[in-house]
Parts: sequence; C-alpha cells; structure tokens
Amino acid sequence: MGKHIHHRHRPWYKEPLYIVSIFAFLFALLSMFFPVLSPMVTSIVFYVEMIWWAILIGLIIGGFIGYFVPEEYISKHLGYGRRVVPYAVVLGFLMSACSHGILAIAIALFRRGASTAAVIAFLLASPWANLPMTIILFAFFGLNALFIIFGSLLIAVVTGFIFQLLEKKKMVDIGNVVKVKKTFSVRKDIKKRLKRYRFKPTDVTNTLHASWDLAKAVLWWVIIGIFLASFIGSYIPQDIMQTYFGPTLIGLLGTLLLATVIEVCSEGSSPLAFELYRQTGAFGNSFVFLNAGVATQREQQYGCF
Repeated sequence: MGKHIHHRHRPWYKEPLYIVSIFAFLFALLSMFFPVLSPMVTSIVFYVEMIWWAILIGLIIGGFIGYFVPEEYISKHLGYGRRVVPYAVVLGFLMSACSHGILAIAIALFRRGASTAAVIAFLLASPWANLPMTIILFAFFGLNALFIIFGSLLIAVVTGFIFQLLEKKKMVDIGNVVKVKKTFSVRKDIKKRLKRYRFKPTDVTNTLHASWDLAKAVLWWVIIGIFLASFIGSYIPQDIMQTYFGPTLIGLLGTLLLATVIEVCSEGSSPLAFELYRQTGAFGNSFVFLNAGVATQREQQYGCF
C-alpha cells in the first residue's frame, strides 16, 4: 500500500538541521559564561516545552501521509471543474511540507496538469491549514488557532475561485491541464489497496524515514523561528512592540512590513507570530503576519512556474 521511498543522502555538514542544532548547542554553552544570554535561553526552553509534543505528532502524521497517500490522488482532481478549488484546498490541508517544500510540490503539480487556480488555492491553504501546522498552531494559540486555520481556508477558496474566473476570461493562463481518465476513482482505488494490503515491518520504518525526512526539512526553520521569537521577547521592550506592532493601523502596517522582509518558513513564522501576539495582544496582526509572510515569500519565487 505504501510507496517505495528513495532516501537522499548527503554529508551531515550540509544538512541545515544539523548545522542549526550545533549552533543552538554552542549558544547554550555560551550562555553559561555570558549571563546576558540567559533570558534568551529561558525563553527558548519555554517555547520548546510548549510545542515539542505538537511537532512530534505533526511529524508522525506527515510521515504517514508522505508514505501512504499516493500522488495519483493529488493529480486526479486539480484540473478542470467546479470542484477543483475545494479539492485543492483539501489537498493543501493534507500536505505536510513547509512553505518552501509546498512550492516545489505545487510546481510539480502545475507541470503535470494542475490548473493555475488549483495551484494558487493549494499554495494558500497548505501553510497554515495543513495537519502538522494545525497541531503546532493549537499548541501556541489554543482554540484561537481555529480562526487562523479557517481564515486561511476561506482566503484560499475565495482566491482560487477568483483565479478560475480569470481563467475563463483568459486573463491568466490556465496552465498545462491535461485530461485525466474519468474512470479512475480514488474511493475504489483505496478499497483495492486495503484489500491487497498486508502489514510489513518496513511500513513502520519507511513511515519513520518519511517523518525524519520531513523533520530535516522543517525543524531547522522551527529552531530559527524560536530563536528570533526568543530574541524579541528577551531584548526588545514591550512598549516598542505595542507602539509599532500593536492593535492599531500603524501596528497592522508595521506587521505587514515585517512579514514582507522576514524570510522564514511557515513553521518558523509560527513562534514569531505567537511572540507578537504575546507581547501586543493583537491577534489580527498575528494572522496578517502568518499569511502575508508566506504569500510574499512565494511571490518572490513564483517565477519558477
């Protein structure tokens, strides 16, 4: 039932996760000799204790999806039709890569026949509504995370339908859409796979390998985000945060500017958004930071299509 996984091996010193982890370890050692760093270390520990379980659950879920969900299911429903946008949003929810990883997946889908509207909806839904990020956001914001998740889904759906309208008016290129066999049924395929499925120990190891590959892709962004959030919380006075990033028009514009210039993956942005919320109480600003940050990063890379 699961797919065969080809693992990409490269020297450990070229893995961002190992590099960032070594830096974090050295920083912790330095804090023992330089007391000025202690508040930041305390803040880092606070964040780790808050979200370690969410990250672990998210990685396990992501590994399961990465190993057991066939790519054919994704390609089937992203071409023509009224259901394209809802399907793209749902698939974005099922994806488990970071914003940069989702961009690569979206490019592959576009080249294989997904429409422009489907790709846009997929991109907008995936960063804050995918399963691993959903769990992480709940760890940070509690039930308020529902507003972020459903708000992101709503933005994705509306934007996707707007792009479908633009496609019909030939104002944007529909993409490389190809006809897919109508006889293919995801439901029937799942039933066939379940009938043929026999548990193998390699299913567990391959799922864990998929989780580890996902961890290497996203964890270093989480660490960077925690470091930046801890720096803000430890060394930037709260009155400055309230003035420039508080629940005012100036604060909203300042947050939008900050989201535009900071190049951090979605997983790394979540600790920053929570620190912004913790310091200012401006939940709306945190929502803008999360969505605008990823959107502007992708605009900078959209030429890849």
